[in-house]
Amino acid sequence: MDTIPVNEPLLDGNEKKYLCECIDSGWISSEGPFVRELEERFAARVGRRHGIALCNGSAALEVAVASLGLGAGDEVILPAFTIISCAAAVVRAGAVPVLVDCDAATWNMDPDRIKDRITGRTKAVMAVHTYGLPVDMAPLQALADKYGLYVIEDAAEAHGLTCRGLPCGSFGNISTFSFYPNKLVTTGEGGMVLTDDETLAERCRSRRNLCFQSGRRFYHEELGWNYRLSNLQAAVGLAQLERIEAFIDRKRRMGHRYRTLLEDIPGLQQPLAATDWAENIYWVYGLCLKDDVPFDAAGAMKRLGERGIGTRPFFWPIHEQPVFKHQGMFAGESHPISERLARRGFYIPSGLALTDAQMDRVAAALHEVMA
Repeated sequence: MDTIPVNEPLLDGNEKKYLCECIDSGWISSEGPFVRELEERFAARVGRRHGIALCNGSAALEVAVASLGLGAGDEVILPAFTIISCAAAVVRAGAVPVLVDCDAATWNMDPDRIKDRITGRTKAVMAVHTYGLPVDMAPLQALADKYGLYVIEDAAEAHGLTCRGLPCGSFGNISTFSFYPNKLVTTGEGGMVLTDDETLAERCRSRRNLCFQSGRRFYHEELGWNYRLSNLQAAVGLAQLERIEAFIDRKRRMGHRYRTLLEDIPGLQQPLAATDWAENIYWVYGLCLKDDVPFDAAGAMKRLGERGIGTRPFFWPIHEQPVFKHQGMFAGESHPISERLARRGFYIPSGLALTDAQMDRVAAALHEVMA
């Protein structure tokens, strides 16, 4: 039996044409013209003034945190339920991650919990949009404005998503995206930092390129990284960006189809179709097992795997990550909603290349497993 992969991208636009242009011209490095074109077009699509392309989304977070000048003793509030890259960027800068639990319905950081975590050392809030729905940025931005905090918007999973009518990635001081293969726009590996602040943009550009000095290439006053994106990768990304509206429509159609196919399974919490501030883009189709289901996510994924259905677990909470526990971080902390999602949540095949017939097979397997 062939396994239905959890993700398969669509690469049937101008990707091959643009890659051939790179090869024919010899421009394959980060100096090629597709890099700047992707930066400009992606920033314009989100409504930002500056785009800085990087080698991946984790690098984008590290550059964003460093370019804001966050460092030793500074506290950054972020969700407990997120990928480790978010906390890692804070820790590597010498700053302190401060966690808040998520909302049980949206699976996003709960803005109502942020105020209680603000101290005199708090310098920033990192908002992370999760699995197809955004954080409600209005109350989060209001708190940031009141307390004079930077806002870092991690929109890695939010290509084409909007919050209260504005593009995700357009909020706060700086925002980041990922172009990993499971994203709506992919470059294979890649990422982007966006900002409206010209000084901040220049800091990001310098840090992604080893902090070379203008006019004195191998002389360095600061340490940066080699986090550049190649022209080959940018060529793929530009071809993907040309089709983003069609990709958004496809994702939403897939989400609505899954919702209909699975609505008669009582043991599953499906993602919300919408909130007061956003319509779900269904970046992935996540499911959470209700408490009366006698097995956890690992058990469900094993059963689905035996039926040829690819799955992925939800994020493991930041405060339960062994690497941070070994450093004595988050001792005694509990974020019960994040902990429950980690143990009972997973997502099913959701890639843009998924066919209706494959979705039917996924649904049939879920009905068998949940019977």
